[in-house]
This record gives sequence, C-alpha cells and structure tokens, in this order.
Amino acid sequence: MYKSTGLALGLALSSLFGTAQAGEAAADDARYQLGRKAFTEQAQPSCTICHTLQDAGASGTIGPNLDELKPTPERVMAAVRGGVGVMPAFAALLSAEQIEAVAHYVAQVAGQ
Repeated sequence: MYKSTGLALGLALSSLFGTAQAGEAAADDARYQLGRKAFTEQAQPSCTICHTLQDAGASGTIGPNLDELKPTPERVMAAVRGGVGVMPAFAALLSAEQIEAVAHYVAQVAGQ
C-alpha cells in the first residue's frame, strides 16, 4: 500500500514540476518573442540599424556588436532606458515590459 501511495505521490509531483517548467518555458518564449519584435521592429529607430546581433539578422556598425559584447540583461536595460553615447534613450518609447523583454532576448541570444 505504501509503495503505490508513494509512487502516486511521486508521479503527481513529477507532473506538477513538469507543468511548472513547461509554463516557465512558454513564458520565456513569449518574452523572447516580444524582445525580438521590440529589437527588430518596435523600437524606433530600430536596434538593427546600429547593432550587430546574428539572431535578429542585424549587422549595424554604429553601436557595439552585441554578439561579441555579450551584455547582461541589466546592462541592456540600463542602455535602453537611458541611452549610451549616441544611442538614444527608449524609456519614453518602449514599455517597461518591452525593455525587459529586449534585455532578456539580447542577453539570451548573445550568449549571456
């Protein structure tokens, strides 16, 4: 009796953890997609004009090559919010959700 109860409990917990991981993966995928769209389309001017990022098909040469820089999400958020050098600030142009998604996307695809 204890073996079958333990097995049932183990299967139930495994199912719960599997569902939670699938939910996190879907949320990460949605954030990835939002970040990619903000990077390639929604930011104006587009990030692709100035930056190189292979995943986005971007080969800009004005700003740093993000594939080589491998910025952290925090660094990307700070740059997007406040601008850096000739890069304009996007805090008034993109929502907080879009900025966080761009940071997640860039850090993820650039190898961070």
